[in-house]
Amino acid sequence: MAKSKSDAAAAFDRLVEIMSTLRAPDGCPWDREQDARSLRPYVLEEAYEVVQAIDDEDADGLAGELGDLLLQIVFHSQLAEEKGEFDIEAVITGICEKLIRRHPHVFGDSKAETSREVRKRWEMLKLEERGGGSVVDDMPAALPALAMAEKLGRRAAQVGFDWRAVTDVLDKVREETDELELDLREKGPDARRDKHVEEELGDLLFSVSNLARHLGMSPEVALRRANEKFERRFRAIEPRIVADGSMQIEQMDELWEEVKRRDAE
Repeated sequence: MAKSKSDAAAAFDRLVEIMSTLRAPDGCPWDREQDARSLRPYVLEEAYEVVQAIDDEDADGLAGELGDLLLQIVFHSQLAEEKGEFDIEAVITGICEKLIRRHPHVFGDSKAETSREVRKRWEMLKLEERGGGSVVDDMPAALPALAMAEKLGRRAAQVGFDWRAVTDVLDKVREETDELELDLREKGPDARRDKHVEEELGDLLFSVSNLARHLGMSPEVALRRANEKFERRFRAIEPRIVADGSMQIEQMDELWEEVKRRDAE
C-alpha cells in the first residue's frame, strides 16, 4: 500500500529527532564525539555501498543503504545547526529551490525536448548562479580521478568542446596508445620512472573515460564490473597456480582462457 506524503514527512521528522537525541548531552558518547571531518569517510563509504546495491540489483539492500546515506545528511545538518551555520530545513529548502530554478522547462516557460538540452542548460544555469567563470570551476577535489575525468569531459562538452562521434574518440584512444607505446620504446628500462610516460598514460586513461561518456556509460561502473570479473576469474585459477608452484605465464594464460570460456557458456 502506498504511503502518504504526511507519513513520509513524519518518518523524516522522527529521524531528525533521533539524531538530535543522539547528540544531546545525555545521548550517545560516540555520536557526540563526531564532527564534520570525522564523518567524511562514512559519507564516502555509504555512497559506495549505495552504488554496490544498485549494481547488485538488490532493492531491499538499496533501501537500507539509502537510509544510511540519508543519516549522514541528517548528521551533518545536526552538527551545523549546533554551530549556528544551517539546519536540515535549510538543506531541504535549498535543494527544492535549486531544482525549480534549474528546471525552467518544467516550472517555467522554457522548452527542452531532450535530456542533452536539459544537461546543457543545467550547466549554463550553474555558471550564471556563480556569476560567470569557467564551466570547470567548483570541481570537487575529493572525487576519484576516474570520476573527475568523466565530469571534466562532460562539463567541457556543454560549451561544445567535444568530439562529434564515438569513432572520433576511438581514434583519440588509439592516438594516445600509440604515443604511449612510442615513449615506452624510446625510454626502455627507464620508462617506469619517467614522468612523461606517466603523463602519456594519464592521457590514455582520460581518453578512455571520454569514450565511456560518449557511449552513455559510466567509466567508474565499467571499471568496477571489470574489477569484479577479474577477481572472480582470478579466484578460479589461483589455487591451481599456487599448488603448482612453478607454473609459467603461458600455462596461466591457458587457465585464464579456460575460465573465460566457462563464463561465456
